[in-house]
Amino acid sequence: MASGSTFLRLWLTDRARDTLLSSLPKEDLSAFRLACHDFSVRAAPLLFENIKVDFRASTFTKPARMAALDRIGHHVQCVTFSMAHTPETFLPPLLDPTTGEEVTFIYEPYTQTTRDSASRLSNPTYGSWEMTDMLVKQYSPLFHAAANVPSFIRAFSSIRNLKHLRISCPGQEAIQRFRRSIVDYALISIRIAVERSNLLLLDTLTLLSIHPGAALYLNPSMGFGALPSSTKRWKRITNLTICMDSIPFAPYPPLDHLKLVHSYLQLFASSLTDFVFRWQGVKGLSPLSLDKEVCLQKNSPEMACPRRCHLALRPLKFERLRNMEVENIIVDASQISSFITAHRHTIREFNFEDTHLRKGDWDQALTPLTRISGSDKWKEKAEEVMDVPLLLSPVGLEERKANEVLLDYFNYKPKAFRPSIGAWQKAGARSRELFPEHMKRFLRTSIFNWR
Repeated sequence: MASGSTFLRLWLTDRARDTLLSSLPKEDLSAFRLACHDFSVRAAPLLFENIKVDFRASTFTKPARMAALDRIGHHVQCVTFSMAHTPETFLPPLLDPTTGEEVTFIYEPYTQTTRDSASRLSNPTYGSWEMTDMLVKQYSPLFHAAANVPSFIRAFSSIRNLKHLRISCPGQEAIQRFRRSIVDYALISIRIAVERSNLLLLDTLTLLSIHPGAALYLNPSMGFGALPSSTKRWKRITNLTICMDSIPFAPYPPLDHLKLVHSYLQLFASSLTDFVFRWQGVKGLSPLSLDKEVCLQKNSPEMACPRRCHLALRPLKFERLRNMEVENIIVDASQISSFITAHRHTIREFNFEDTHLRKGDWDQALTPLTRISGSDKWKEKAEEVMDVPLLLSPVGLEERKANEVLLDYFNYKPKAFRPSIGAWQKAGARSRELFPEHMKRFLRTSIFNWR
C-alpha cells in the first residue's frame, strides 16, 4: 500500500510523469496505455504526436481507420506522408476501348465533400461519364485513392493541431521525370487538403527525397483545383526543408524543372525564416540564384513553353530569412555575394555545405561581410570545424606524465598559439599520404609528438 501511494504521488507530479513518459519508446507506450484509463489519457499525446502514413489504396477510405484518426487526431503535431515511386504508381497511356487510340486526360480535381450519395453519384468524378468509365476500368484502385481529394480533406481536417508536415516520395527514375504518376496525383490531393483544412498551427514543411516535378503539383499558383486564397495558406510556412533529386545541368539541363523549382520557392518569399535545400545525387545549380544562370536566360527550343522563354526569372528575395543552408551545389562566387548582399538586413546564419565554386574564390564570395562589418575582423573569428574519426595516443609518454602535461596545458592558455610541425617533418612521404588533411591540421596543433 505504501508503494502504491508513493507511485501515485510520483504519477501526479507533472514534471516527473512527463519525464517518465518521454523516456519510454513507442512500443512501451502502446502497452502502457492498456494498463488503465488514466495511463491511456496521459500517454496518448506523446504516442501520437508524430505519425507516419504509408499511403495505400485504403489509407483514407477505410471507415475504422478514419474513426481512429478522429479520436487521436487532436494529438498529432507532425505527419510524415510517404509514397514511394514503384511499378504500381506508374500510369500507362489511357486508351479508347473502341478505337485503341490514346486519349488525352485533362485532370480537374473533384473536391466536393458532401456525404449525400445521390449528389455524389449524379456528378462524374473525372469530368464526364465516358472518361470516368475508362479510368475506372484501366487504372488501379491506388490511382483513384490518390485522386480522392475529399478523403484527403477529411483526414487533414481531423489533425487540426498539425504543426509539421513531412512528405517523402523517393525512388523516381530519371527516365520518368516527364511523366505523371500516381504519386503526383497524391501530391495534388495533399496540397488541396492543406488549403481547405483549418490548420492554423502549420508552419513547417519538409520535402524529403522529392522529385523535381513535385514543385509543379505542390504549387497552388499552377492550377489543379487552386482557389484565390490558396497561396495565403502556404505563405504561413516559416520553416522549409527540401531534399530534392538532383537535376543534371550538363550538357543540356532540364530547364523547365529548374523554372518550376524557382517558381515554387517564390511562393515562400514573404514568410520564410529558416530554409534548407539539398540536392540528392550529383551537384546541382544553386536554387537561390537560378535567375542569374545563363542557361535560363536564353531562348531554348527544348523548353516546354518556348514562347515564354524570353521572360526573365525574378530574383529570389526572402524578406524575413534568418537561417539558410544549401548543400551539394555548384555556384559562382558572385552569386553568393549577391545573395548575401540582398539579405544582409535579416540573415543571421548561412551555411554552404559541399559547395563547389565555378568562378571566383571564397574571399570574393564573402566580400559583403567585409562591407557589412566595415573591416576584415570577421575572418579572424572564423573557426574551422572538422570531424576527427580517431583518438590517438602520444608516443613514449607514460599515462601519469601525460595527465600532468594535459593539466598544465588546460590551466595555462597562451594568448597566441603557434602550431609545431616538427613532428610532421620527421614523417615520411608515405605516412603523410595515409592521413587526410583535416587530421594533419589537427595533429600539427598538438602538444605531443605523434608517430
